[in-house]
Amino acid sequence: MSVNKKDICSYSFEQLAEEMEKLGEKPFRAKQIYEWLHVRLADDFDEMTNLSKNLRGRLDERYEIRKVEVLKRLRSKADATEKFLFELCDGNVVESVWMKYPYGNSVCISSQAGCRMGCRFCASAIGGRIRDLTPSEMLRQVYRIQKLTGERVSNLVVMGTGEPLDNYDNFLAFIHMITDPRGLNISQRSVTASTCGIVPNMRRLANEKLQITLALSLHGATQEKRERLMPIAGKYKLQEVLEACDYYFEKTGRRVTFEYSLIQGVNDTEEDLRELTEIMRKRNGHLNLIPVNPVEERNYRKPGRKNALEFKNKLEKNGINVTIRRERGADINGACGQLRRSYVTVKKGEGDEDICDDRRRKKT
Repeated sequence: MSVNKKDICSYSFEQLAEEMEKLGEKPFRAKQIYEWLHVRLADDFDEMTNLSKNLRGRLDERYEIRKVEVLKRLRSKADATEKFLFELCDGNVVESVWMKYPYGNSVCISSQAGCRMGCRFCASAIGGRIRDLTPSEMLRQVYRIQKLTGERVSNLVVMGTGEPLDNYDNFLAFIHMITDPRGLNISQRSVTASTCGIVPNMRRLANEKLQITLALSLHGATQEKRERLMPIAGKYKLQEVLEACDYYFEKTGRRVTFEYSLIQGVNDTEEDLRELTEIMRKRNGHLNLIPVNPVEERNYRKPGRKNALEFKNKLEKNGINVTIRRERGADINGACGQLRRSYVTVKKGEGDEDICDDRRRKKT
């Protein structure tokens, strides 16, 4: 990454047009370059063959297409899932997951290198947040996967490493660009973003009146339980978070998905069932149960399949719209944070730990 060159792939179409005007170029050049970057997915200015050699040279002097390079690519033998470990220009690493479904191909991307939310059961939070990703670094996770698989991405989830609403401006720019008809043109209704519950930015996002699905990482049905599992709950109380969810639905008409990691003996009791029913009964939302995968440092355990099904069935009997997330890519460290954590610990000489947290899920 050059400190002197501008990150051209992070420019919106309008911003790119302004840049080309400053260079004294005709307006149609912005359209050509934007198409090369966001439709043809060029990795280098020399690929832009309908531009003059002189213009390509001028672009290369001033701008860069920031590299997102593949360090590892793992293919599941159990299902149509692939996991990618990407290296960024500064040596930081992030991970993404490609999942093939009958309704289309879904990609889960990271929005930060590391995460500062500190959820007790989450591998992504171990080591904290290093930095935010730029719009181009989020976009190019999708672009690299589409080029490597040779298949179009039709669904997108921002549920990998990081809290997207903690990187709000870059995340919002990314959403506008990935859904831009002049780019990949992924439907907003096919985009889901997960948040731990940063209330002010949930409300900001609602006011954008986008058509993306918001997924709340709930994980605890009471304030006390949520605080035990999620430090962010100490800043934004459960009632505030739920009111922000209601506001999002009111402003967008999009029902919120509530993610609930089931942890044996922690949040899967009869009391939790009653409290969760009370929360969901009042809302037009969907509850997604995620049997948590064990994190070595945390001593949390996944409930048995039978117990998870019983928990789900009791919620359904109470009239709650609920599913259990289908596990994908279990044989390739498909869980969020696991591959990146394994790579980082080996690089630092800490050993290759079996760490996993599975906040990633398919779009509902």
